[in-house]
Amino acid sequence: MLQLTATPASALADEPVHIRVTGLSPSQVVTVKASLKDEKGNLFLSKAFYRANEAGQVDLEQDPALGGDYVGVHPMGLFWSLKPVKAFQRLLKQDVMNSPFRVTLDLYDSVCFQDPTEDQPRVSQTVQRWFSTPGLQRVQIREGRVRGALFLPPGEGPFPGVIDLFGGIGGLVEFRASLLAAHGFAVLALAYFAYEDLPKQLLEVDLEYFEEAANLLLAHPKIQSPGIGVLSVCKGAEIGLAMACYLKQVAATICINGPNAIFEVPLRRHWGPYLGPSMWEAGTQLLEPHPLPSHIYIYIRLVKRVYLEMRDKERSIHPRCGCGLLQAKREPLLYF
Repeated sequence: MLQLTATPASALADEPVHIRVTGLSPSQVVTVKASLKDEKGNLFLSKAFYRANEAGQVDLEQDPALGGDYVGVHPMGLFWSLKPVKAFQRLLKQDVMNSPFRVTLDLYDSVCFQDPTEDQPRVSQTVQRWFSTPGLQRVQIREGRVRGALFLPPGEGPFPGVIDLFGGIGGLVEFRASLLAAHGFAVLALAYFAYEDLPKQLLEVDLEYFEEAANLLLAHPKIQSPGIGVLSVCKGAEIGLAMACYLKQVAATICINGPNAIFEVPLRRHWGPYLGPSMWEAGTQLLEPHPLPSHIYIYIRLVKRVYLEMRDKERSIHPRCGCGLLQAKREPLLYF
């Protein structure tokens, strides 16, 4: 009997799923598709073609995809290759506490190239991908100027505290914070523009706002002292790196795909000079007011030296290329 299994059928969104097909003919080529509708009704699809082994089985943990949206052995390929039917739609979970993403897996006993297809699948399975666990708390934050959502794991704590920052998308993005809380971190998903009464557009970065958020998090009775971490991406990574440079409350930071100097909008502080986007040409000025741990300081100096060498050779570089340079010289504390 033809079977499509996906285990676990219900799990956190960052947990792997084992997908298997049994009951096929030996060497039969099949198509496995995944589909998902977000909370706005946008449809996301992915597919891959597989050849059954002599036992008539396909195991995504062992068998390579022959084509489709990826090739090779990728146990979670159907999930990470999901793409919108309507262009420029972004897959973001809005309600992280009360409902999962439901991913439908469909098996077709031939090669299906069209998306969507009018053919009916031979067998289907639905997988629930959750962003919270029982007992996890979400606390809306509206204290002083700070706006965000605090996610607390079950239990008394104290828990390691983290501020989670996204980039130019603006608003309040919560799915990563809730997932981290499900793994034992107390995480403040922090908005800094285009949310509630915050500025509609990001015209400047006020570092004092982020210091206020760090102090608020550290003052919570369930937060572990003496320092917090910052997890940041894109424009948020630029801010996260500045927080690591200037705020003593920040003990560790992860910066994903962000520039290593101030870019596009200026950074305002309540001490020292006003730092503007022109600091790309003098990026180490970002580091001058306070000493950094040597591995961070040397790391950023190295990136700046590479940039200056390329500039001197008259090879054009856009400031956004800074993230590529950083990824080429990875430092575990800052980038992964």
